[in-house]
Amino acid sequence: MTGVSPFDRTLGQPLDVCLVVEGCYPHIAGGVSTWVDWLIRSLPEVRFGAVSLVAPVGDRTARYPFPDNLLQFQEVVMGDHPAPRRGWSQSLAPSAERLAGALVAFLKEGRLTTLREIVALVNDPKRPVPLWALEQGPYAFELCRISYLQLMPHGSFRDFFWAWSSLMGGLFAVLKAPLPATRVVHTISTGYAGLLAARAAIEGASRVFITEHGIYTNERRIEILMADWVVDTVDKGLSIRDQRTDLRDLWIMAFESYARCCYEACDAITTLFGDNQPMQKALGADPERLRVIPNGIPVERFSSIGPVPSQARPTAALIGRVVPIKDIKTFIEAADRMRRTIPDVHAVIAGPVDEDPAYAAECREMVARRGLEETVSFLGRVDVRELLAVSHVVVLTSLSEAQPLTVLEAGAAGRPCVTTNVGACREMIEGAGNDPAFEGPGGVVTDILDAEAIAEAVSRLLADADLRRTMGENLRRRVARSYASDLSADRYRALYDRAPATKAA
Repeated sequence: MTGVSPFDRTLGQPLDVCLVVEGCYPHIAGGVSTWVDWLIRSLPEVRFGAVSLVAPVGDRTARYPFPDNLLQFQEVVMGDHPAPRRGWSQSLAPSAERLAGALVAFLKEGRLTTLREIVALVNDPKRPVPLWALEQGPYAFELCRISYLQLMPHGSFRDFFWAWSSLMGGLFAVLKAPLPATRVVHTISTGYAGLLAARAAIEGASRVFITEHGIYTNERRIEILMADWVVDTVDKGLSIRDQRTDLRDLWIMAFESYARCCYEACDAITTLFGDNQPMQKALGADPERLRVIPNGIPVERFSSIGPVPSQARPTAALIGRVVPIKDIKTFIEAADRMRRTIPDVHAVIAGPVDEDPAYAAECREMVARRGLEETVSFLGRVDVRELLAVSHVVVLTSLSEAQPLTVLEAGAAGRPCVTTNVGACREMIEGAGNDPAFEGPGGVVTDILDAEAIAEAVSRLLADADLRRTMGENLRRRVARSYASDLSADRYRALYDRAPATKAA
């Protein structure tokens, strides 16, 4: 369903909370989308709306049925807006030098006052600049040219142009999008979703919150540093003092500034675990506004899953999307090592394979090249309960995570986990040794990219039923005590209840 919202409801209905998401709910199944669906359903008395920032191309079918208390849904398309043939004159626009200067200052510093100035320039009630004019044509080109001279004059203008068009296309899209009438705006990341929340704070939202699962800025930095589509245009040699801006610098600078602005606008900055907070503080988050609200799951839904049948094949399950950040290739490498000690081991990969078809094809080719067709299976989307019922160990090989629901669901079912040391995984699996209710380890935590350590840990658990049972029960108790759905929902309810009905003057 390309270019069409899952349903259309007016933007005039008053809301209690508007959630702002980017690249996930309701179009992508799993992960943050599952959390958003859980949050809405867990607070049935709250009137929710959702704004989803989406790419201009691709399938936008809703993967989740909308709850009754989701009263509004709106898509904001990030780019590719057609220009009308007439109806606006560039003479009505603010000075290109003034707007470009504000944009450059915002990219460098990320101040909320600068975003306020930009909003006032492009959304002047008397002379608003249409979105298409900010994205294409002579006025947009002049903004780009002036900004290039101030930001990256030593680099390729052609490459700067395309980077600038992408970065500004997203910025202008959220500045021109209609804002729902709502008491609270709750963004689920920084980035462009965070900018929309910051704009809502400027335009009068009573309260603005953010809940970060992973640190968006850090994830974008990893992607940019690894990306082969970002070319180096400035030769800095081996110098560590060269302050010239290159394309990778520009992208990272932009996302860091977006984060600073979002944090400055937010009344509360929540995350799923404490280890995220140092990165938030490094980007200007006020320590007084920081909160930790762990994920919650319906423990009873998974605690009813019984032990794996005694005759079942030794099975290790990775539940996640087949995309590079989940590092499926390391799991395949670990499976190759596991079968040397457990010849009949079954390594299953359960998650969508259509988000990055090229990477999925590489993973399948790796399985075929190593002769692992009888060992590794790609199951696609599955019922997680059904998979846990036949899995002895759950594995996560991600390069970056927040507080993965997969680990909590596995723990509630009494299945031990082997994960990389990312996000809250160590906290969930090992707990805190100084906790008087310390349950003991619920699995094994390894370094990222360490296929050997992952294989050794999984093989040890598959071969030792007593160890598997002990660690599984440890994790089950920890999840029930600290990560129950009701506990997490009550914390968000309290956050929303503290929001005033109107913005203080």
